[in-house]
Amino acid sequence: MSDVASAPTAVEIPDLAALRALVGAEPFVSPWREVNMPAVQGFADATGDHQWIHIDEERARRESPFGGPIAHGFLTLSLVPVLLASTIRLRQRMGVNYGLNRVRFTSPVPVGAKLRGRFGVKEVSDVEGGGAQVVWNVSLETEGSERPACIAEFISRHYF
Repeated sequence: MSDVASAPTAVEIPDLAALRALVGAEPFVSPWREVNMPAVQGFADATGDHQWIHIDEERARRESPFGGPIAHGFLTLSLVPVLLASTIRLRQRMGVNYGLNRVRFTSPVPVGAKLRGRFGVKEVSDVEGGGAQVVWNVSLETEGSERPACIAEFISRHYF
């Protein structure tokens, strides 16, 4: 995968109060990121998912309804944390992925397409140890497509 050189600078969130203030605010939008064949092949090798619609370019062009190879849905989903980190930087001691709600893969991502994430803070709640749990509304958009590739609620925990 490659980052687009003209990527905007991430917004810095200095503390928990600033994070709480983002609930319901306009979503943040990440830079575009290309999903290329080496990334798709690497994901297939890492997960053992070598289905031809992802890795056999010739067969995918001939036989798939998508006109060529497409990224794995879970590869697309796995980009959520990196796209979020390229959009928002939290001044924190530590952050962890906690889970997902209501994930849907609503449109295929052709190999070579560019994706970006749209992130809105749905809720922030306290957790033990001085941390906060954040539920993010996420929409992964494919450049040139009217439908998002993936929509989800992403849950992360942050310790300040």
